[in-house]
Amino acid sequence: MISSSPPQIKFADLTHADAHIPVAIIGGGACGLSCALHLSDLGVECAVFERDTLAQGSTALSSGFIPAVNTRLQKSMGIADSVELFAQDIQKKSSYESDPALAVAYAQAVGKALDALESLHGFEWILLDQFLYSGHSTHRMHAVPEKTGQSLMAKLTGAVERREIPLINEALVKDLWVQDKSIKGFSLLRPNGSVETYSCDALILCCNGYGGNPELVKQYLPQVKDAVFAGHQGNDGSAVLWGRQLGAQLADLGGYQGHGSWASPHGILITWAVMLEGGVQLNSLGQRFHNETKGYSEAAVEVLSQPGGVAWCVFDEIIKTFGDGFPDFVSAEKNGVIKKSNNLSELAKVLGCSEHTLSTQLSGLSTVAPDATGRQFKRKLEAPYYSIKVTGALFHTQGGLGIDTHARVMHSSGVPFSNLWAAGGAARGVSGNHVAGYLSGNGLLSAFAGGYIAANSAAAFLKSSISGPKNC
Repeated sequence: MISSSPPQIKFADLTHADAHIPVAIIGGGACGLSCALHLSDLGVECAVFERDTLAQGSTALSSGFIPAVNTRLQKSMGIADSVELFAQDIQKKSSYESDPALAVAYAQAVGKALDALESLHGFEWILLDQFLYSGHSTHRMHAVPEKTGQSLMAKLTGAVERREIPLINEALVKDLWVQDKSIKGFSLLRPNGSVETYSCDALILCCNGYGGNPELVKQYLPQVKDAVFAGHQGNDGSAVLWGRQLGAQLADLGGYQGHGSWASPHGILITWAVMLEGGVQLNSLGQRFHNETKGYSEAAVEVLSQPGGVAWCVFDEIIKTFGDGFPDFVSAEKNGVIKKSNNLSELAKVLGCSEHTLSTQLSGLSTVAPDATGRQFKRKLEAPYYSIKVTGALFHTQGGLGIDTHARVMHSSGVPFSNLWAAGGAARGVSGNHVAGYLSGNGLLSAFAGGYIAANSAAAFLKSSISGPKNC
């Protein structure tokens, strides 16, 4: 990854460019690549500019699970769902802080996006219906068969290559050229220090959030400023910094996805399905401290508030067998992350806590009614026990450029820029303005739904109004 000074806006016409591209996409993660594929489907020429040697982004670090409704797959399985129900779940999880119109737009678009990738690019989707993710009213979580973000990115990259869409790696976009509030083009830096300039008719920012920018995290997310950043280092906040200089709207900058199950010190994501299946989190004193079913994002803050900022995920043989169906969990086991204890005495030694406290906590798991945390268990855990030491981590931010339901970037005056779009982590998400607003899968929802909307909106702009009057 190329390091550089902060991105800038050049308020001038780009009179001499090295090349011209009708639609330029900045960022080669899931959002940027899927957006490029949809543009190709619409017959629009585009190119993707990625700062890293390989297009990976935050998606490659995730489980790669995408919530979507009304897909061909979901319908074929007879699952009752709707755009309205999905949007309602999004709103409820965010305590009704997220933009309701954007929630509906994303819920409408994401199923269309996944179906297009299936029918036009050969993607195979599976639906995770063995358990229900927190906050979702029904089974709508889609994934590629390998159930990893890396596999999802590999399939996106392969599809882009088959369509012969230019994917220009090691291209760090530095400056946006703007005249009369219209994007004229951009400059990028190559590893050898050379600078290239491109003009464009439309620009789509898919360059992710600001979780990798310590100054912005300290400013907007002070509660996790010292947390492990488990996201992609390219999340340098370029979109936010450009937006400030452009006078664009910024929204929901206090929103982010945390995760309360980041193996410490190994740095491996432990699927939250282990908790949803009946596992618990205990602190170093052997005590439970929150309702694990509320969500893995807010669990990050709960874990960080415990002694030493760590906790232990504790589960039993039945749950371990279930976890073995997730590649990341298997990887954790191979790396010696999972500790087995044949009885409570051994488990107490692993956690470094009182066996009496541990016994009280585990025997007190309520199967009759919700306990003090609000959780009710289907069954109690039985020996042998398994445990994983974890900490809370920051994965990616959910705030960014203010956009309308067409993914157009909004100026602070309240009207959209004429030829600038944002999607995925570059734009505001649908998680509201706090960590607890993150509904499982919201990050990839924004990536795939936002990429689909931006592609269709930019294509319509090029085809019907490129020479027309500007909105801003």
